[in-house]
Amino acid sequence: MALKSTSPLQTKAWKQLQQKFEQEKDTTLKSFFEQEKNRLEVFSIETDALYFDFSKNRISQDTFKHLLALAQELDLKDAIQKYFSGDSINQTEERAVLHTALRNDKETHIKVDDQPVYPQVKKVLEKIKVFSDEIYDGKRTGYTGKKITDVVNIGIGGSDLGPNMVVDALHYFRQRINSHFISNVDGDLITSKLQTLDPETTLFIVVSKSFTTQETLMNANTARSWFLESASKSDLKNHFVAVSANEEKVKEFGIDTYFPMWDWVGGRFSLWSAAGLSISCAIGMDNYKNLLEGACQMDEHFKTADFQNNIPVVLALIGVWYNNFFGAETEAIIPYTQYLQKLAPYLQQASMESNGKSIDRNGNKVGYQTGSIVWGEPGTNAQHAFFQLMHQGTKLIPADFIGFIKPLHNNKAHHDILMANFFAQTEALMNGKSKDEAQKELEDKGYSKEKIEQLVNHKVFEGNHPSNTLLFDQLTPKTLGRLIAIYEHKIFVQGVIWNIFSFDQWGVELGKELAKTILKNFKGEESAHDHSTQELINRYKTPKF
Repeated sequence: MALKSTSPLQTKAWKQLQQKFEQEKDTTLKSFFEQEKNRLEVFSIETDALYFDFSKNRISQDTFKHLLALAQELDLKDAIQKYFSGDSINQTEERAVLHTALRNDKETHIKVDDQPVYPQVKKVLEKIKVFSDEIYDGKRTGYTGKKITDVVNIGIGGSDLGPNMVVDALHYFRQRINSHFISNVDGDLITSKLQTLDPETTLFIVVSKSFTTQETLMNANTARSWFLESASKSDLKNHFVAVSANEEKVKEFGIDTYFPMWDWVGGRFSLWSAAGLSISCAIGMDNYKNLLEGACQMDEHFKTADFQNNIPVVLALIGVWYNNFFGAETEAIIPYTQYLQKLAPYLQQASMESNGKSIDRNGNKVGYQTGSIVWGEPGTNAQHAFFQLMHQGTKLIPADFIGFIKPLHNNKAHHDILMANFFAQTEALMNGKSKDEAQKELEDKGYSKEKIEQLVNHKVFEGNHPSNTLLFDQLTPKTLGRLIAIYEHKIFVQGVIWNIFSFDQWGVELGKELAKTILKNFKGEESAHDHSTQELINRYKTPKF
């Protein structure tokens, strides 16, 4: 069954939230803490070695109740049930959305097209285990009998961003295999990468659901040609495997070993599928299973926790509050670990490709903002880059701070400084520094009255900048699985509230179609373009400098 289609503008809760916004939009975070003595108790959730503090948000407890009422009024509970049960909630493509089934190790009765899902998932996981164990143990070798030392994942979008982010994040758990990711069709990139590799010890994993993706196939063919400079076609089977839903195209390419994908797994959620083969090769199957288990734990929390104690639901509602009422267009993701440097780019696709829609589920233009611009960088690097704008700029930028109590390498001195900065930044964003405080600070430093008058306004921090804190015990595969699932479910909830289809991505198609036409123009075929585009094509074909 399809998701219900109701505009949030038609709900009683939305109208009440508009009233609350007018009443509270100028209320400071300090005032909320003064007025609500139990604020931290109400605005925090603890589960599975995770502490979520959302008290530093410009939301009163009364407003929070109206946000929860919005979720109830839009029948979020029913939507969650459909999300997990295999209903075709991706209506424009007539597909189920079941990436959550890929990480559920308990047998279920879910079927898609009358085919049970669980046996298919279990079979592929077993195949991934056998394959990655053979790589790690040296049983699967290159064509000359040498052990595989390097695994190159060739994909784009979800076939790259998710596995790439996870392998980078879990580098501490790496199993003596060098991992590489090639996505961009930029020839300079793949050429420079191939120059560092040995064809005798390199394995390529070509990941493409359709096995027709232009960028992926171009890169795969380039890798294939490079390999065949040293080996024969019969040796391809030792060095190329595929993850795809198109077995016929895989065989045409010359690949024997093939891992299936299914229509009910969207590309940006495919790291849980056989597209995670590169993850298993990098960190081992036991760690990969822990990643799946962590995500499954968060799935259970999302399915069963009441909304006020449900981390993905609360995160989603807070995002709606800032996006649709405060008019905040962006949100920052600030992980305080360098291992998560690729988390923000991963979440950019997960969120912006999912909820970057302007047509509702009835096919009508929406009358409100959807989606958020997601960006970020690890702390403390971020503090020396864009925090100036966050603290003293003119824009409202809600931020999620993600941290870990225990470091992986037990370097406590470094970790103490890292986490001191983490906590200090959320405090500074909330409390700021008043003019009186800035003036006293300058006086204590011995500045003249004239100099103080000149500088004081520049030293003021208005504060009242919101943030969420997600504090985990340690960055492990299980923890990372939970973290990723939190944001997946947040995205889903916001799609329900905004009455849009979160699981299609028609917006990526037009540019790809036009690129095919322009490629033909490069080869002499004529077609009509606007004056600007035609001039750019001409200058590319016949350079003037």
